[in-house]
Amino acid sequence: MKNIHYSGKNQMMQKICVTAASAFLIFGCAGIPAPTEQMAVSKVAVTNATSAGGNEFAPLLLKSAMDKMDAAERAMTAEDYLQARQLAEQAQVDAQLAATTARSAKAQKAAGALQEDNRVLRQEIDRNAH
Repeated sequence: MKNIHYSGKNQMMQKICVTAASAFLIFGCAGIPAPTEQMAVSKVAVTNATSAGGNEFAPLLLKSAMDKMDAAERAMTAEDYLQARQLAEQAQVDAQLAATTARSAKAQKAAGALQEDNRVLRQEIDRNAH
């Protein structure tokens, strides 16, 4: 009698294990969802970096962002969504750094122009005062 009861428990455990393994395989095969939102955010970041003057003031960073974005698009096409997400995130960071670098360089350039204008104005004032 005990063997029959034990055998029933064993069969129940096997069914639970098979069900759990099946669920794991089904969900495991579902994989990583396509990072479409991250791709869109990264593309906007690259566009913003270009608009901010990245080509002129941060060309290497902007090129890096664009190259990573291209690679992310290729990974999306190949359905390697993990790689696509990672590359898109890296592209976003590079693009944001390029935009910030470009804005900083433009601000420094404008500040330098103002300082030069002030210097010329002071010279004019000094010349007129003598």
